[in-house]
Amino acid sequence: MKTLKLTSNGRITIPTAIRKKYNLTPRRKVKLKVTEEGIVITPITTVEEIRVNAGLLGIKGKMLESLMEEKNFEREL
Repeated sequence: MKTLKLTSNGRITIPTAIRKKYNLTPRRKVKLKVTEEGIVITPITTVEEIRVNAGLLGIKGKMLESLMEEKNFEREL
């Protein structure tokens, strides 16, 4: 476990290894959820990422639409 320090503005720096592992690039959107155990930061998958990767799976149409609807629902939470 890594210890991080908050700045006076309430910001933290996520270590490079973690940013690379989870593809956390500048301007990447994340979801912040407060639980009883602590704070959970989850990267939000963009519609563009789904479209790009749909070709790798060999699926199109209904499956892609379903994934996009699911991601839109997650953003609303």
